[in-house]
Amino acid sequence: MSAPRAKRRVGKYELGRTIGEGTFAKVRFARNLETGEPVAIKILDKEKVLKHKMVEQIKREIATMKLIKHPNVVRLYEVMGSKTKIFIVLEFVTGGELFDKIVNHGRMREEEARRYFQQLINAVDYCHSRGVYHRDLKPENLLLDASGNLKVSDFGLSALSQQVRDDGLLHTTCGTPNYVAPEVLNDRGYDGATADLWSCGVILFVLLAGYLPFDDSNLMNLYKKISHAEFTFPSWLSSGATELLTRILDPNPMTRITIQEILENKWFKKGYKPPVFEEKCEANLDDVDAAFRDSEESHVMEKKEIQPAAMNAFELISSMSQGLNLENLFDVEQEFKRETRFTSKCPANEIISKIEEAAKPLGFDVQKKNYKLKLENVKAGRKGNLNVATEVFQMAPSLHMVEVRKAKGDTLEFHKFYKKLSTSLKDVVWRSEEDMNEHTPE
Repeated sequence: MSAPRAKRRVGKYELGRTIGEGTFAKVRFARNLETGEPVAIKILDKEKVLKHKMVEQIKREIATMKLIKHPNVVRLYEVMGSKTKIFIVLEFVTGGELFDKIVNHGRMREEEARRYFQQLINAVDYCHSRGVYHRDLKPENLLLDASGNLKVSDFGLSALSQQVRDDGLLHTTCGTPNYVAPEVLNDRGYDGATADLWSCGVILFVLLAGYLPFDDSNLMNLYKKISHAEFTFPSWLSSGATELLTRILDPNPMTRITIQEILENKWFKKGYKPPVFEEKCEANLDDVDAAFRDSEESHVMEKKEIQPAAMNAFELISSMSQGLNLENLFDVEQEFKRETRFTSKCPANEIISKIEEAAKPLGFDVQKKNYKLKLENVKAGRKGNLNVATEVFQMAPSLHMVEVRKAKGDTLEFHKFYKKLSTSLKDVVWRSEEDMNEHTPE
């Protein structure tokens, strides 16, 4: 049995599986080889950064984020640059997304929802006081640590293409439509602080109600509902909660409640404990400038992998701690999951070929790179073209794990896709004799 070759390394970090993907960046699990500490590394393409004239803004955002050390905000540790990439090293949070908690368990009790909302407001208030705005707040960007505490991710990094004009207002319409403030939609400029606060209100509504206040399959109807704040409260909400939500979901940003007023709100203050943490403002920013330099001496060393990445026990346990099941490709309870995994005893090349063969008849374009596939549906769906990323990991010389993850598009469409995919991959997926007996009809 031959051991797998070294995984890709960036400086002192060994890169693992991809755990997130966006327009300008992807996020990968990594391990600090000196300390053994797990981290997440956001990888930006330098060419895209230069093409969109984002260098100065990204440098400014990163430098600011290095100064932000709050218990409810994901930490940014350091920045590195290679000839073609920017690597942003972030805190790795193991408790999964708040979104999954809502999907799996439905609406929360007011006490629980209030606790998360208090932590969210603490984080938002702290970052706003330092001139940092999120602009894409939604449950998917709210993570939970091992103790169940809220951690806001991508603060100051999510809207890297934002532009501020001479009037001091942001003018790019961004964010997830259901959570976007009315003033963001009308293209007359908006204040990042009040827009973030609206998104916080939508999040609180979802936590308490279990569904979105503004939702419509027709985008124009959705925009109309948001612009006029057309929504109804569920009957089980307390008067205190409805009064606060009414003040936050005010379509007029000039009269919308402020964070300071929220902190004084009777419903909000119930059981409130302000965060206690040591505020350290000093941070070395030399690595930020060095990451963007073209000189060879400032570049971090990269070592590329040419075999499937090996997933070690720690990564496997970390994955499982987020509620992922190795064989949940066939699990009906995973209906709203945006990623799923299965194990296989087939060779890695055969797994890749089988997925490619299964995806093409379903209307997907396939891009291959080593042991990764990017699948893009030619036909646009409800939220644009569905993009699916897959990667094969080696767990042992004769056992592989395959990750199938929605990179872009509608979650329900992704669910339908992998149900069809699973039918074509029955011979690839490894199942125990016990499992096979359970699925064999009498």
